[in-house]
Amino acid sequence: MLSKKKRWSLPLAMALTVSMLTTGLLAGCGPASEKGAGPQNTSNEILIGGNYELSGGNATYGAAAVNGVKLYIDEVNAKGGVLGKQIKFVSLDNKSEAGEASNVAARLINQEKVSAILGGAASSATVAFVKQANDRKIPVISSSAVASEVTVDESGKTRDYIFRACFTAPFQGEVMAVFAQKNLKLNKAAILVDNQSPYSKGSAKAFKDLFVEKGGQVVAEEGYVTGDKDFRSVLTRIKGSGAELIYVPGYYEEAGFIVKQARELGLNVPVLGGDGWDSPTLVKIAGADALNNTYFSTHYSEEEKSPKVQEFITAYKNKYGEAPEALGALGYDAAVIMVDAIKRANSAEPEKIREALASTKDLEAVTGTISFDGQHNPVKSAVIVEVNNGKFTFKDKISPKS
Repeated sequence: MLSKKKRWSLPLAMALTVSMLTTGLLAGCGPASEKGAGPQNTSNEILIGGNYELSGGNATYGAAAVNGVKLYIDEVNAKGGVLGKQIKFVSLDNKSEAGEASNVAARLINQEKVSAILGGAASSATVAFVKQANDRKIPVISSSAVASEVTVDESGKTRDYIFRACFTAPFQGEVMAVFAQKNLKLNKAAILVDNQSPYSKGSAKAFKDLFVEKGGQVVAEEGYVTGDKDFRSVLTRIKGSGAELIYVPGYYEEAGFIVKQARELGLNVPVLGGDGWDSPTLVKIAGADALNNTYFSTHYSEEEKSPKVQEFITAYKNKYGEAPEALGALGYDAAVIMVDAIKRANSAEPEKIREALASTKDLEAVTGTISFDGQHNPVKSAVIVEVNNGKFTFKDKISPKS
């Protein structure tokens, strides 16, 4: 999902971080070539790297994703592994920092000799290392980095070795534009965007473009920056604009303050957001009552009745003692996609894994049935969640084409 912030409590995030960092590391032998990473996994293990945010501002995103990854890999290993080998998940902490994400990728490729990399959870860290991995011909699946530039370079060319398990930020903007007009029957929108966030800006632009194309009107556009806590002045301007809804494609911390302060100002129109809202902390910041009449797009809901979703939830609860959030489901799915590609490739060689990933079609996963488009984005619908008395409830499943 995503490119920012913390989700759970700091003690829990720290505990998870310590747990993930205890993952055993297996160093490879011999120098890597300039173009590729050299021979892979000649032992009885297949090494898959993890480049995740296990400390810093995005720690809870990374911890949730790693929980999902580890759950699926443990399930695979308990059934005998893949290609007659156990999978070793080498999980390193990129500290929610772009520079460290690049360092982690170099270590995973050069020292650990991984066949592939899962991560990151946030767009900021992921964008920092995907060019390096692509140049070194190591396949990557980001579980939740939604920024377009993860899988596409500056020239608009798809990065051959880079894939994602989540839909993109622009896709979410389009989904919410459809939802606002088709489901809520509203046609005058205000947009409040985080000007420091590619995720927020990409979602906002896509929302505006499709909303206007379908006959809607954007009557106000306002901005803020990451870390802001006082939104009263911009909300006052929005209140005077005649907006019937506010679209806030940001993260739960700022979104919580925005919704809380909007209600205090008597601005009771629907407020819409994206998967950056998907955290219990949103309710703690905004308050349950303030969040009534709000909706956000995300990747899955535990209220979905499909057997795949319910089996995942049961397994996750059994292992971790709590219900999974979307980031855990996406981490699980990233591992599902990678292991499926290794099986179909019948090899742990990076190039063969890449070829298998590119041909992924109709793979059943928790967050949907996965096929990749030409830019290595999964083709699937988004879940719309309504916040009702502080509870996240399944509202609809929608695509911009619907």
